[in-house]
Amino acid sequence: MPPAPAPAQGTGSGGNEHPHGAPQPPAPGAPSPSVAPPAGSPTPPAPAPAQGTGSGGNEPPYGSPLPPPGAPQPPAPGTPPQPPAPGTPPPPPSAHRPPEAPPAGSPTPDSHDVPAAPPMPPAPALAPDGNDVPTGSPGSPATGVQFHRPPEPDEYPLQAPDPRVVTDRPPPAEGIKLCVACRAGRVDSDGYCETCGHAQPRERDHMEHDAGPVAAVSDRGLRHHRNEDAFSVGCTALPDGSPAVLAIVCDGVSSATRPDEASLAASRAAGESLLAALPRGTHPQQAMHEAIIAASHAVNALADEPATAREHAPHQNAPACTIVGSVVTAGLLVVGWVGDSRAYWIPVDRSSPPARLTEDDSWAAQMVAAGLMNEAEAYADERAHAITGWLGADAYELEPHTASFKPDRPGVVVVCTDGLWNYAEAAGEMAEAVPLDAAVRPLHSARVLVGHALDGGGHDNVTVAVLPFPAPPMGAGSA
Repeated sequence: MPPAPAPAQGTGSGGNEHPHGAPQPPAPGAPSPSVAPPAGSPTPPAPAPAQGTGSGGNEPPYGSPLPPPGAPQPPAPGTPPQPPAPGTPPPPPSAHRPPEAPPAGSPTPDSHDVPAAPPMPPAPALAPDGNDVPTGSPGSPATGVQFHRPPEPDEYPLQAPDPRVVTDRPPPAEGIKLCVACRAGRVDSDGYCETCGHAQPRERDHMEHDAGPVAAVSDRGLRHHRNEDAFSVGCTALPDGSPAVLAIVCDGVSSATRPDEASLAASRAAGESLLAALPRGTHPQQAMHEAIIAASHAVNALADEPATAREHAPHQNAPACTIVGSVVTAGLLVVGWVGDSRAYWIPVDRSSPPARLTEDDSWAAQMVAAGLMNEAEAYADERAHAITGWLGADAYELEPHTASFKPDRPGVVVVCTDGLWNYAEAAGEMAEAVPLDAAVRPLHSARVLVGHALDGGGHDNVTVAVLPFPAPPMGAGSA
């Protein structure tokens, strides 16, 4: 009669037994059982090693179920396996271990009855120094994934050359403009780089010109998408050799077609006319009148567009702009204008009163002239800046205004668009914004006045020209 089975091992305080059939290893450090199995009984196989142990062999992998409370711990690594207690049934084949080979002479099971055992993982690859290959390297035993992809470059090549790298490039051909971003691609007629596609800054967004005793600055402002103002400044000599300086400022009418082209054409035509007429001995006031007529013709020429253009945009107005200019000689000050751009007289001695030298062609000015409103009420109206005179093919009637003055003291003439005088409308306000050294530093003064408008909000394009009176001798420049 076989001996009675040994009692179940590893019951906890709650009386829960270990799962049926699981091997019951002896407690760590306990002596091996002294009772040997009876003679003739089959020798049970050695217990399978604990599955899922970590690198130390004592901890289960993350996610494994915890053993019930009170269950014996697996033997420490290196401890030889101990035979089970007498009468303990052998453990079932583990899903993680291939079944043992049947004894010799037993029938071979059919391949459909027993599933094929999963392949064993390959042995760890060894590095030349005998250490295991790190996980994730080619031939890694942890993943079994082979990496045959070539190494990636540290930086991907740019579409255009890196502008930070200084290279020896041949200078561009005559008349070819290079991109300011990549400094390699050509700029097309639309203002974009053909290589990197970067939009180029427009030349008219901010312009400055210092012509010695006279200077001008123009800026796009903070609200407009382009600069529709333009200017022309210069100096020449009269037939007697005395100096003469001039400035022309034009403001494109935004509601018209191509106002930026209108202002540019008008300022160039008027400036060229004055520079040609004054050395011939034409009186400055008459020369100013002729310059405004020449500017009007240049703007009218822009309206001569193909009939197909009118078919696509039949309701567009002809290009239009306003104009104001000044000529200063040794003893004479002349101004001329059409529209609402202005000229101011600012004496060097600020104890003398400043003055506005022009009258606007606008709705507000007409209301004041007719006695229907005072100036404060008229310019507070939303219709105040509606102009009644301009240069353009659809102007009602061209009436150039000119006036001449003979100041008895030195000073400066400020010629500007409404982008400035909107923030310094009265002559006294303009005098406060003009620097005290404007007569000797006209470029600096023009910059200061443009900054005054931008600080005030910059709602419109801003253009300012500063001319000293009397005109300084030829060759004298700004400090």
